[in-house]
Order: sequence, then structure tokens, then C-alpha cells
Amino acid sequence: MRGSRLSRDPTAKRFGENAAAALLLIFTIVAIVWANSPWAQTYSEFWDTPVGLSVGAVHGELTVKELVNDGLMAFFFFIVGLEVKAQFTIGELTERSRALVPVVAAIAGLTLPALIFLLFNPSGDDASAWGVVISTDTAFLVGALAIISPKYPARLRTFLLTLAVVDDVGALAAIALFYSDRVRVVPLLIAVVLLVALVGVRYLPPATRGFAYSVLAVALWLALFAGGVHPTLAGVAVALLIPVFTPERQRVEAAVEVIQAFRQSPNSQYARAATRSLRDSISINERLVTGFGPYVSFGVLPLFALANAGVRLDTDTVLAAAGSALTWGVVAGLVVGKLVGITAATWLMQRTGLGRLAPGLTLRRVAGGAALSGIGFTISLFIIDLAIKDPRSADLARVGVLAASVIAVVLGWAIFRLTDWLSPPVAVGLKLVREVDPARDHMRGPVDAPLTLVEYGDFECPFCSRATGSIDEVRAHFGDQLRYVWRHLPLERPHPRAMDAARASEAAALQGKFFDMGTMMFQFQDYLEWQHIYRYADQVGCDITKFDEDVHSARVLHRVDDDAQDAELMDLNSTPTFFVNGIRHRGPWDSASLIRALEASRASGPD
Repeated sequence: MRGSRLSRDPTAKRFGENAAAALLLIFTIVAIVWANSPWAQTYSEFWDTPVGLSVGAVHGELTVKELVNDGLMAFFFFIVGLEVKAQFTIGELTERSRALVPVVAAIAGLTLPALIFLLFNPSGDDASAWGVVISTDTAFLVGALAIISPKYPARLRTFLLTLAVVDDVGALAAIALFYSDRVRVVPLLIAVVLLVALVGVRYLPPATRGFAYSVLAVALWLALFAGGVHPTLAGVAVALLIPVFTPERQRVEAAVEVIQAFRQSPNSQYARAATRSLRDSISINERLVTGFGPYVSFGVLPLFALANAGVRLDTDTVLAAAGSALTWGVVAGLVVGKLVGITAATWLMQRTGLGRLAPGLTLRRVAGGAALSGIGFTISLFIIDLAIKDPRSADLARVGVLAASVIAVVLGWAIFRLTDWLSPPVAVGLKLVREVDPARDHMRGPVDAPLTLVEYGDFECPFCSRATGSIDEVRAHFGDQLRYVWRHLPLERPHPRAMDAARASEAAALQGKFFDMGTMMFQFQDYLEWQHIYRYADQVGCDITKFDEDVHSARVLHRVDDDAQDAELMDLNSTPTFFVNGIRHRGPWDSASLIRALEASRASGPD
């Protein structure tokens, strides 16, 4: 609730996710075919090929498969951690009651599958393999969700990513505590020191932070690897320690000044300064997600699928698996345990009032995601190698993981299709919940103008359009063809004076001075204490006695609350938020982007 991050085109984003998911599926199929082809031996030989590095007497060695799973996959967990950190800090999970639900659901989704597995395998060597069923494969989960493509999946994806990160951390902790025979204290102590150093990087000069993060991240990976802890945990740890923030007005203005200087006097010094200034105006979290995300989606994940999905499915193995308690324990743990554990925990959190789901995210939708959470690959296959020494039993467990993953996808697809048919989901915030009312709304432009632009904002928001002047340019472009409407969305956590400013604007509106007062407050956003507000009211020509009475009246307070309640119903949590002819605008809100959106709306005609 601290202003919106600049978002990519949602259509392009969905296309990218679908393309990445399709590539992931293709490589999975290739791996299975390869592992069951006449050249199956080359599959295992290739992935077991050692890759080493020697420096003097020091020698380190990994197989190609370990290089993918332990090395490259750290980048995937890093990107997931960055996205979740952003959601917790400035996104939809800043509200703790929402964030608590996926965390508790993840814990239930770790615990119940293990208990179900132990019901099938209460004793013996196989009982130690309970960890096989605790982890959801985040990569395949995201890919399956993109392929199934349920309606309006954005909030469900955020919920599942949060759940998956907690799940991954819990699973990696289980590996460190229960499946690591060679845990070493000294490297882990070094890892703790490196984590403290990572926290301190934010206090270094901006130009040195990227290098410092890179060096410390590699050192942390090496320390965890040497300490016997799954090193991909380094990706999550580093991501959660990297700061995230919304663009700040001062940094953006500084970038504009440097660009203006470069425009007037182009030279390499100004070019470097402009590049650096633009980069620093966006948090490193967002820069890393944008920069590394495509490489992970289209490079790391397909390689991971190729390295891990090659399960041998000969007749003897399949027949033995059909009667194996180990196989059925894995299937039941992943499919039933994840579905029941996550769904039940979510229901309980809602029922007790300890947590709540985002608008538009229902228990039925969570159930579909919970079913997909039964997909287990990365850590499941990794734990099989650690927990099961008998090669035959290991094959039976791998068949169980593969079968559970297929069942989970089919079950998730069925739940989504059935629930979408029985109770179609609502596109929360896609359309205005209340039509423009000329008698009530604050409007500029003809009442009957063919184009309407509604802005939800607050007077302390540094990027609201009146503050940046973009609306003036939009209105100048369209003239009498546009009516512009302002509605209140005072975000009091990041903008503590926004509610007072909103009330002041409404008090001024009762004297016909709404936009005059608003313009004055936007001009002096850093000075919105009451002594300043009263001075602005006097300068725009308000009767101060009447202004003082009105600003404390219930009428004014209710007027602001009405807009804020509409925004809450649409789950608006950032400013500014625009609606073009009643449809929510996604993406940048500069004047050129808004003009294009309005032109496109006019070209498409009425719905």
C-alpha cells in the first residue's frame, strides 16, 4: 500500500509465463522419453558427468545434475524470494492478515503429507523417506498454473508463491536437520556472518552494492554447500535481505534533471550519470526480477526439468510400484496431504478470523492451488537420493513422485474447471463498482464527454497525476472529449497526512474550491500539516470559519470514506489507480500511456 510499482504489460507477462510453462513441459517430456529410450544409459551418464575446479591443492567437484540442481536452481529460488519480498513489503501481502494465511497453510502442507506417508510406512528403512512428500516443486507449480490458466489467477499465484517459499524453506530445513550426515559447524557460522554482512550492504555507496551482493551471495552459497545445507537456500536468503521500495519522487526528479542536462549537452559523462540515476530510482529488487527473470524462466527451469524428470518406467518397475506401500505413501502424501492440509488450514484461518484471503480469492480457488501443490520434483527427488539407499526402493519412490505429480495436475485442472463452472470467479477491481455521478463526483470536462478517466489517489502521493502534471497534458490533448474524475484513496500508512488533506479538499469543495485546493496541496506535498492546510484554504479564497466547521463535519468524513470503501471493495491498494471508461488501466500512468489507453478505448467503442 505504498504506491504502485511500474508494471509490465499484463498481456505480455501472461504470454511469457505461458511460453515458459510450455517449454518446461516440453523438456519434461523429452527427459522422460530420453530416460526410457534405447539410449537411456546416456541420460544418466550425461547428468552424472563430473565437473570440477582446481586451484592449487584445493579441488571442488559436482556432477552436471548437481550443478543444475544446487547451482542454477539457486537463481530460481532467488527470483521467487524477490517476488515474495516485494509482495510482503509493498504489494498485496503488506496486510498481515492476508500474509498469515499462506504461511500457516504452508506449514500444514508440510506436516500432514509426512503424517500420511508414515501411515503407509510406519517402520523400517522406508519410514525415513517421509521428507519426500513434504515439498512442493515451485517451478512446476507455477508452470502448471500457467498451462491450466484458470480465470484471474494473479492473486492465487501470489498466494501459492508465498506458500511455496515457506514450503521450500521448511523442506530445506528438514534436509539440514534430518538428512545431512555431514553438517559442519564452522562453514555454517561463516554463513551466519555472511548473512549479517548482506544486511549491511544497503549502507554502502550505491555504486558498490551490486558487486557486494554478488560476492557475498556466492560466498554464502559456498558456505552452505560446505556446511552440508542445501545451497539453494542461499538464493532465498539473499532475496529476502535485498531491500525493496517504490520509486521515490526525489530520486525520479533527480533522474529527470540529469537527463535534461544530457539532452542539452550530450556527452559520455552525462550519459553514465543519467543511466546510473535512472537505475537508482528503481529498487534493486525490481531491477533483478526484470533482468534475471527471463533467463530463469527460459533457461534454468527447462534445464532443471531435463535433468530431473527422467524417471525410468519399465514394466517391472511399474508393476512393483503398483503394490508398493512406499509408492502409495508418496502418492497419498503429496496428493491428499497437500490438498487437505492447505485447504483445511486456509478454511480454519478464515473461520477463526486470524487471517483472510484477498478479494476474489475464494476457498475453492485455493483448493485448486492446493491440489497443484502435490507436484513434487526437485527436493522430493533430492531427498530420495539422501533417504533411500536401496536402488530398487529409490526407483519405486521416484515412480510415486512422478505419479503424484501427474495426478496433482489433473486434479488441480478438474477443480479449477469445475469451480469456474459452478461459481465463476469475479474480476476484482477490473471495473468501477460505482458509475460516475456528475452530481457527486469531482469532475473536470463536459458531463456528456465520450471519454472518462477516473483517478483514485491521495494528495500526498508523489506520483498521482496532478502532482506530476500528466493529467493536464491528457486534458489538453482531448479537450472537450474527456471528463476527468478524482476520487479519494488516502493510504495512511505510507502517507500519514493523506486523510487530513482529503478532508480539507472536501471542505473546500463545499465552497466550490476543490480543484483549487487540490492543486495547492499537490504543489506543497511536503507541507500538509494543519497549519499549512489552513493557509492554503485562505489562499484559494475559502471562508476559513466555514472551512473549519466543514473540515470536522461528518458530511466531509463520510464523503472521503465513501470513495475509500469503493476502493477497498475493488481491492485497490496503490496510488494512483486509473479507470479508462470504467475499465481499470494496467501499466504506466504517464500522459502518453494514458492517452494511448483512452484512444484505444475510443477505437474499440462501447462494450
